Amino acid sequence: MAKQLLLNAFNMNCVGHINHGLWTHPRDRSVDFNRLDYWTDLARLLERGLFDGLFLADILGVYDVYQGGVELTLRESIQLPVNDPLLLVSAMAGVTSHLGFGVTANLSYEAPFTFARRMSTLDHLTGGRVGWNIVTGYLESAARAMGHGEQETHDRRYDQADEYLEVLYKLWEGSWEDDAVLADRGRRIYARPDKVHPIRHHGEFYRVEGYHLSQPSPQRTPLLFQAGSSARGLKFAGNHAECVFIGGQNKEAVRAQVDKVRAAAVAAGRPADAIKVFMGINAIVAPTEAEALDKLAEYRRHASPEAGIAHFSASTGIDLAAFGLDEPIVERKTNAIESVVKGFSGWTKRRLLEQHALGGRYPQAVGSPSQVADQLLAWIDETGLDGFNLTRTVTPESYIDFIDLVIPELQQRGRYKTAYADGALRHKLFGQGPRLAAPHPAAHWRQANLQTEEKESRHA
Repeated sequence: MAKQLLLNAFNMNCVGHINHGLWTHPRDRSVDFNRLDYWTDLARLLERGLFDGLFLADILGVYDVYQGGVELTLRESIQLPVNDPLLLVSAMAGVTSHLGFGVTANLSYEAPFTFARRMSTLDHLTGGRVGWNIVTGYLESAARAMGHGEQETHDRRYDQADEYLEVLYKLWEGSWEDDAVLADRGRRIYARPDKVHPIRHHGEFYRVEGYHLSQPSPQRTPLLFQAGSSARGLKFAGNHAECVFIGGQNKEAVRAQVDKVRAAAVAAGRPADAIKVFMGINAIVAPTEAEALDKLAEYRRHASPEAGIAHFSASTGIDLAAFGLDEPIVERKTNAIESVVKGFSGWTKRRLLEQHALGGRYPQAVGSPSQVADQLLAWIDETGLDGFNLTRTVTPESYIDFIDLVIPELQQRGRYKTAYADGALRHKLFGQGPRLAAPHPAAHWRQANLQTEEKESRHA
């Protein structure tokens, strides 16, 4: 049976996310991002389209690499202003029943103890529909804003992230046992003291002693997303991630990246299919190919390729304004996104501007409903991808078009669900219940496992 594709809407709590400049399109509503109904309307729309989730990006700091400042960043609203994504989730969950929510949060500047409570709270309020996109940051402007002279080096940030996850697993999985909460009014026992345990973590980066402040949520550990594709990022993903977000311009490169993700899971002692792999993509669809191409041309007239490469400059840590149009971009060591720096070395600024004709660099699926479906399924079938993070172009138009035109085509072919499965977000994606199971490292920290280890060590 052919694989059904998974689908997240890719968005951000800001005006300009990936496809820069399109906020100027007369049908675009992204300037309303400060209004709650903008987000609740979007959540209802995505649930109508049976989207698996809404993946919300985030960034701390500003894009100040291009031209050495934020002038263009502010004029074009290149992810500035940007609001907190986590605060949107409760409202959107309140108007939906199944849609999942993947929220990005930077662990480098957030204490694990308080973050654990925040995510448990969201998991409770959504009925187990929340995921966390784990990031360590890459902007020097963020480090300065958070009181650091400079950010930690690339691989060192992942060392810190490994320990951060260990602290979270101890809190989420180990502090409260499954049967700790009785809520027994007659006996005046809400929670059994013998079933709630403090954690004691003394590590290189963190020292945490205390009880998790939230009782066990439906998933305990939220669904774990990650997007690093460097060697160190892949190792981290192999150990921790359940969903990985990759980029790519051609099927051969994407196939290689998918294989690396699967190999990283196996190297960590997990099954190759323990990780679902998503790729970012633009979809521009209309009833006919000619109408879709006209729409693409219309969108391009409003897009800002320069804003796109200003965003790209921040991703690489290289000021692309300093290069001539046909001057090769020379790779140099930066502390930004390592895989992006390596992937575009030798390109010219002209080539980048052409690639960013829609304001962003993601690949495009353009055409009639059947043509777009063909293109998406070719990516899935030829690369091993599990699904897509569908970027917004003109919002909400791009999502409406996709839901009304492409989803029925995919359903007719048996390649997209016709109804949601019941249960938590993790169960919807993996079909194995709401909680993480061994060999994922989170399972190690459950009290039953720890008590078994203690007994075995006493009898060894």
